[in-house]
Amino acid sequence: MRRLKNNGLSKERPLIVHGDPKSVGSEAFRTLRTNLRFVSPDQELKTILLTSVGPGDGKSTVSANLAVAFAQSGHKVALVGCDLRKPVLHKIFSMDNSVGLTALLTGNATIDEVIMSMEEVPDLDVIPSGPVPPNPAELLQSKAMANFIGELRERYDVVLFDGAPVIAVTDSAVMANQVDGTVLVIRAHEVPNDVAIHAKNLLEQANARLLGVVLNGVRPQDQKNYQYYYYYDSERAQ
Repeated sequence: MRRLKNNGLSKERPLIVHGDPKSVGSEAFRTLRTNLRFVSPDQELKTILLTSVGPGDGKSTVSANLAVAFAQSGHKVALVGCDLRKPVLHKIFSMDNSVGLTALLTGNATIDEVIMSMEEVPDLDVIPSGPVPPNPAELLQSKAMANFIGELRERYDVVLFDGAPVIAVTDSAVMANQVDGTVLVIRAHEVPNDVAIHAKNLLEQANARLLGVVLNGVRPQDQKNYQYYYYYDSERAQ
């Protein structure tokens, strides 16, 4: 396991839960964390996939902040970069992406070699995606991936997977039936209703257990109109 010392979390893509814990946005993530813990009292909810309708909806920002929120509550958390086409997670944490999930799944690294322990966020480990492979969907539905998920279940209290957009590629649909639940991230004011419904249908066709929706990018003046969890920043989250 590699420990990132003085990693300097990204200033371009700040983690609001870590940097501004008293903000409205941070409280929204804590509320999301709490509700996910209680959404299924009779069934274990340990592995959660976060996906989005399309690129630019902010799913990686949501994934990272939610992971920090879980870690701050005393849970041992793993955050896995499963967007193997346009990875962003390593940029949020300012980490090297030369070795990650793809190296593990192709047999070129062990699990301890791809886990990065975050010094600035105790109880949070991050597994970046690694270099973009030629066959993302095949890797994600491989036996190696199933074994990896099983190992993470043993090691951690909560495992979050930052997946690819569900409409753009099949990767998240492949992942959805391997985890305990899926959260769909939608950017407010930009995703048409029919497109959002299509994304939901794709997940359901993949036998996903859809836990709910995160409406991202809600403007402060809209807060009274939306009964959703949201993350707001002045710049567009990637």
